[in-house]
Amino acid sequence: MSTPRNLRVAQSAKRELSELIRRDLKDDRVSGIVSITDVETSNDCRRMRVFISVFGDENKQAITVDALNEHAPQIRGEIGRRLRLRFAPELSFKLDTSLERGSKVSDLISKISRGEV
Repeated sequence: MSTPRNLRVAQSAKRELSELIRRDLKDDRVSGIVSITDVETSNDCRRMRVFISVFGDENKQAITVDALNEHAPQIRGEIGRRLRLRFAPELSFKLDTSLERGSKVSDLISKISRGEV
């Protein structure tokens, strides 16, 4: 169940995480285009599941997710401060492949409409 507070915290976390990863995270394994696609919070906002999309091949995507999960404790502290939460949420980063699937479906629909399939 999503409460208005959970939705606000998730949206704020999405914005802050995006900025934090783009500007403050110094790790060569996290390079290229990394987008935060969604943030799910637990009812008490103590856990957040962060879905990311990474532009690149599967190997680069896996390396980026692993690097972000390694940096999760540092990111956790900074997010707790930025969002002014009583408890800094535990973070877990997951790869979101929905954008790629959507792109493939869109390409397939285009081919069908042109009569190529």
